[in-house]
Amino acid sequence: MNKTALRKKYKNLRLGLSEEKIEELSLEIANNLLQLPIWQKEFYHLFLSIAEQKEIATEYILHILQGKDKNVVLSKTNIQEHTLDHFLLTDNSVIKKNKWNIPEPEGGIAIAPNQLDVVFVPLLAFDEKGHRIGYGKGFYDNFLKECKPDVLKIGLSFFKAEPEFKEVFNSDVPLDYCVTPNKIYSFKN
Repeated sequence: MNKTALRKKYKNLRLGLSEEKIEELSLEIANNLLQLPIWQKEFYHLFLSIAEQKEIATEYILHILQGKDKNVVLSKTNIQEHTLDHFLLTDNSVIKKNKWNIPEPEGGIAIAPNQLDVVFVPLLAFDEKGHRIGYGKGFYDNFLKECKPDVLKIGLSFFKAEPEFKEVFNSDVPLDYCVTPNKIYSFKN
């Protein structure tokens, strides 16, 4: 399957999940994350879920990060430039949905991508080699290229890996891990 067909397949699979199933699977993913050797880091980038897209409920991960007193960084989308601006989540942060229903901070303390230690990456599908398929606009690939070389890139998925994607481009940034409700995939050599 090409990327377009895979996007459609996984969007449809997500649309078939009930709210209760999304909550259950999201909690299992968050619990599996606790097994990764990532919790000694300082700055963690987290995406906030687009409920209308039936994305993974990341509030469980947020609670873990806050419980461990970690610095949580959120992004604001710059649609025109296909870039993300990053802000530290604080008690004063104001989160609002943009016109695409993406919850994002209105502003705050700016954080440079090269300060990040761990990035939780949204995706629609991934393969056994660590390649991911997102929504196709390149926001995360562009952002991940700005991060330091040893930043840990962790995909989150309700579903298991595809064997291998046929369409992989030089601009695609592979994952280090992908965590599902049933398995942790490691792509680190």
